[in-house]
Amino acid sequence: MSSGVPTPMSVDSLKAAILAKVQATHVEVEDKSGGCGAAFEVVIVSPLFEGKPLLQRHRLVNDLLKQEIGAMHAFSQKTYTPEQWAKMQGAK
Repeated sequence: MSSGVPTPMSVDSLKAAILAKVQATHVEVEDKSGGCGAAFEVVIVSPLFEGKPLLQRHRLVNDLLKQEIGAMHAFSQKTYTPEQWAKMQGAK
């Protein structure tokens, strides 16, 4: 019997969902909730973001991860194309 309370999300399960659903080539997930699985910051690199402005990228991620995000209190995302990510890594 379900209590209606969402199961807390783990870093690993969220990362796996992002890799599968967003066709990500690189993912970083940080639990900002002290381990309770209620707030996450993510960095997502995906070719799906090519040619899309930031707002469309975020809407795409929100749509593809609707179920996962619904179980969280807070979700913050940074989205990059593979080219943008490579340039950022080269600048470090």
